[in-house]
Amino acid sequence: MADTSRSPARRPRNRKAQLAEAAAELFRQNGYHQVSVNDIAQSAGVTGPAVYRHFRGKQDILAHVLLSGMDTFGLVTEQALAAAGTPADQLAALLRAVAALAVDRREITALWRWEGRHLAEADRTKIRHRSTELISQWTIALCDARPTLSAADAELLGWATLSVYGSVSVHHVNPSRRRFEELLSRLATAVTSWESTSLPAVPDPVPGTLPGRQPQPGVAGSRREELLTAALSLFRERGYAAVSMEDIGARAGMAGPSIYRYFPGKAAILVAGGYRMANRLTEDAEKALELPPGEALRSLATSYVDTVLRSDNIMANFVNELANLPDRDRRELVRLQRAYVAEWVRQLRAQSELTEPEAKVVVHAALTIVNDLARTPRLLTRPQIAAELVELAVSVLNAGR
Repeated sequence: MADTSRSPARRPRNRKAQLAEAAAELFRQNGYHQVSVNDIAQSAGVTGPAVYRHFRGKQDILAHVLLSGMDTFGLVTEQALAAAGTPADQLAALLRAVAALAVDRREITALWRWEGRHLAEADRTKIRHRSTELISQWTIALCDARPTLSAADAELLGWATLSVYGSVSVHHVNPSRRRFEELLSRLATAVTSWESTSLPAVPDPVPGTLPGRQPQPGVAGSRREELLTAALSLFRERGYAAVSMEDIGARAGMAGPSIYRYFPGKAAILVAGGYRMANRLTEDAEKALELPPGEALRSLATSYVDTVLRSDNIMANFVNELANLPDRDRRELVRLQRAYVAEWVRQLRAQSELTEPEAKVVVHAALTIVNDLARTPRLLTRPQIAAELVELAVSVLNAGR
């Protein structure tokens, strides 16, 4: 008689890693707030309660994903910089190694783009320390390869280079693997080779503002505009979900209930902000198209930097806020956003032999540099940050060509 007894099923030893990998990809695609523990469990092929054998909750999962991902990124960095050769050879090896990592594990190279405001204070502190260690490694590597580079400029270029790789998290374009790695490495090399020379002079900053942060001109006497600007600034600082109508009223100097005279709810404010940004960029893009082909991309980059540096801008985080919009407005704003990026792609392809997927990779890298560096407070104290962001974006576009 056959023995029908079965050995008890064993959980995989790497179940925690599987859950973390599934969560990282979901966070990258949908944003933290749009992902539940059950979503993570389903993606990993387990039940919701099984997740709690390894993590206390979603916040704990995010902390683990960020910290373990930074460990992986740090290991790749250390191995590349330990390779034989000159400092310039080691930097080149680092750029190639991270390009390969970006193609293999998009969620890892996007980790530094994720904000830690969803984490407990202890975990935020750990993330800050790891981030500081990582950018310090890149800064030292850049200074070793380029001895004339100041530490401040090396830090700027380090963050910009990380943004090139992190840009793969904002699109789903997949050129051939060899071409993808080669293109990312070339774009990163253009950034690390960039020289901050002959930048135009900049005026003194407005008192009370960071040099790189431009105030948004409102409509005199318009309480609606004041509320909109106050709300968008809060959304940028804290994220949409963490801001209440009372917070918005306090920032604008009025009682929370009074806001409903101007907006029916918080989502309506986010919608208005989305259309404000879309209209501003669309108008500037139309003006750029009237210029000769060689000038159009620079004009687009200048307009984009100006928009992103405005105090009311939520551009860097807007993709993660889309799920909070009504379906109709979300679809329309996504359409406008894609049309805007498509114009950059068309202009780039008109001046290069890039395929459309390759041009999209290049354009998203340029845009992501602007988005990321504009929300890094210590970089915004640089007196010429606006001009530097334009030149960095243009250097990436030129490298793509």
